[in-house]
Amino acid sequence: MKKYFWLLAIVLSSLIRLNAQGPPITADKPIMLGGGSFTTKTLTEIRYTERGRFTYVPVMLHYLPTSNSLIAVHIPYINYDTFLEDGSGLADIKLLGKYQFFRKDATGKTFRVVARTLQTLPTGEEIDAVDLSTGKYAGYYGVVAGYETLKYGISNEFGYNWMPNGTLDEIRYKLGFGLPLLKPQYPNKQLNLYFEYTNSWLLERDWYQLLYAQGIQLALKNITFDFAVQVPLVNDVAEGRELRYSLFLGTRYTF
Repeated sequence: MKKYFWLLAIVLSSLIRLNAQGPPITADKPIMLGGGSFTTKTLTEIRYTERGRFTYVPVMLHYLPTSNSLIAVHIPYINYDTFLEDGSGLADIKLLGKYQFFRKDATGKTFRVVARTLQTLPTGEEIDAVDLSTGKYAGYYGVVAGYETLKYGISNEFGYNWMPNGTLDEIRYKLGFGLPLLKPQYPNKQLNLYFEYTNSWLLERDWYQLLYAQGIQLALKNITFDFAVQVPLVNDVAEGRELRYSLFLGTRYTF
């Protein structure tokens, strides 16, 4: 019952009007730039668990063929040091696709919804590092909805990750809030705080995690810098597999 109480509390809190804005750090966003634009980015995760440490460094290239569609490739490097093994190399390559199918704009605010798929290719080592390197194919299918104004923003994501030859089938729900610390200005200069929750149910393993990430982002014209700390609020997984905390450091550049 504890896990369902946490989910109910989070879903209800998403209905509260908060003074926040901006794209999330540990989740996705429905806001897209103009067609024909490119974004190069990385979001390094340093994950500390009861097993040991995992350092995950993806190089990502995102392209928008149109203003309502996006395709991307993520090529990641991983270094790990656990009580069972250590090593480094290529992790699981990921292919991302997004399509915005609903958009409603008004003065100073917008609401958008996108369909999202993330195809994970089995290019990494089979070290059973969830979302990092499993050496198994997986297909994620979800919907991202976001409401953003000049004063605040809220993003939600719900989806299912299917792994036909593994035991990591997952129901996932993410919720993010952003709080701008500076007034809107031109050229663009923003300093934003982020408050993000991730619910993860691994169905075949009967695992559940509720994670909270506190982040900050500096945006200058067409480049941004991200930093976040993620900690578990609920860590109902097998003994020895608990998450201690993760650090996220990222940059992105749009051209």
